[in-house]
Amino acid sequence: MSEINSYAPVRFLQGPHLETMIPGLFRKLKKIVPATEKVNTPDGDFLQLDWYLNDSSTLAIISHGLEGSSDRAYMKGMAKIFIDNNIDALCWNYRGCGSEMNIKPRLYHSGATADLDTVVKVAAEKGYAQIILIGFSLGGNITLKYVGEEENKLSPLIKAAITFSVPLDLAAGSRELLKPYNWLYSRRFLRNLKLKVKVKHQQFPELIKLNGLQEVNNLWKFDDLYTGPIHGFIDAEDYYYQCSAIRYLEGINIPCLIVNAKNDPFLPAECYPVELIEKLPHIVFESPEHGGHVGFMELNREGYYWSEKRALAFANLHLTASQDSLS
Repeated sequence: MSEINSYAPVRFLQGPHLETMIPGLFRKLKKIVPATEKVNTPDGDFLQLDWYLNDSSTLAIISHGLEGSSDRAYMKGMAKIFIDNNIDALCWNYRGCGSEMNIKPRLYHSGATADLDTVVKVAAEKGYAQIILIGFSLGGNITLKYVGEEENKLSPLIKAAITFSVPLDLAAGSRELLKPYNWLYSRRFLRNLKLKVKVKHQQFPELIKLNGLQEVNNLWKFDDLYTGPIHGFIDAEDYYYQCSAIRYLEGINIPCLIVNAKNDPFLPAECYPVELIEKLPHIVFESPEHGGHVGFMELNREGYYWSEKRALAFANLHLTASQDSLS
């Protein structure tokens, strides 16, 4: 394995849970401040965007994970390495994940590619000549589904997709979060999602009911009762099947990088489809021994994480040499 494709964790912080939790808890990026924008969606809702600009004609659009936001350290860290290398960055919030609750009954889910398409179109209207899509975890699933959908006429501006810690098989990933060693993560996700459902109930009391919410004690049950039906799926199983990125990989025809660490506590064996991906010429699949879930922490003078350096290197392979300023 080449040096750029290898990852060695900080020696005294090894282990799937330490490598997952430490970066999220302790990394600080105070000096990176975005310009914010609220944009309308075709269905009358809105999205909140954070722009990091340095007058480039190339843009990296970065999508966060479950119950994340544009303000997370892994989002800002990825934005920073691109703006430090003369590429603009856009970190966007899914519905209900920014500073304001969205106004429609729906929230977001793992297959909500229409909103990513809205963000891409906003970028195109601003005059960008090249776009790189980057996604973490749930955002990685959205990104891969988006670039692989048959019905989606992908913009020629999109030059590559880069994803980390992706639950390619959503049903298998949801089952993995039911396991005892993932209790802490699952509990935090579930607490936040329940709070959002309560807000939605206040907005739409006749449409969003709280019957049974108290008895929901895992993410599968939550998706069965809320995520699935709210977003037009029969239940959790139907939602997972229709939205799992693994079903869309064969449709990808732009350069694509998927990085899933072998010690990711969220991902079961189904999320490492090596044999399938070996047959797909546009996809590079890398599985370092370490990295945890959206971790890949490194201690270095520049302050960049391995995932950020890997993303920039892959992006640079597929961008044109000229990155002229926006007209």
